Amino acid sequence: MNGPAIALTCTLVAMLAGCAGEPRRTTPLDPRAIERLAAVTLDPAEAGRIFNAYRASHGLGPVRLDPVLTAMAQRQADAMAKANALSHDAAGNFASRVHAAGLDAARAAENLGGGYYSTQEAFAGWRASGGHDANLRMKEATRFGIALAKDPQTQYRAWWALVVAGEPEKRIEMSAGPAGYFGSNRAQPR
Repeated sequence: MNGPAIALTCTLVAMLAGCAGEPRRTTPLDPRAIERLAAVTLDPAEAGRIFNAYRASHGLGPVRLDPVLTAMAQRQADAMAKANALSHDAAGNFASRVHAAGLDAARAAENLGGGYYSTQEAFAGWRASGGHDANLRMKEATRFGIALAKDPQTQYRAWWALVVAGEPEKRIEMSAGPAGYFGSNRAQPR
């Protein structure tokens, strides 16, 4: 194998290993670490204030907490904690989850995070990452769901998921009219 092929192979192996998740901790945890994790909480109203203040600072409209997106985010956070893997596919691939929730895939995004010990830390981490920041600043976004899952035996201990989306598109049914009619505006001969 040449140098680029070796590098690509190593990258793929590393990515696949990351998807499999890390083994759970089996050693006793420091009581202070357990106490610190126990203090990690998610206040959705606080998340909304942080999120909307950031969006307003960029001239963007507000987002509101949505129960469907919150449930979707919670399933993802729980699945990541269970798998001990920071992955958009932990609860099934994102496109499938978006479709199942009835969202417009062109106007939906997901931010994940691990190891943040407050809502402020999670948002700071997302703002510092180009792709995550673009999701926070999605101009079409009008609603969001956010979730936290915790497991002290896992790599990150605190697992975060944020789903943002625009409003569902209104579907308009078009009728072709009566059979055989094509709507010509031309004058008909008499």
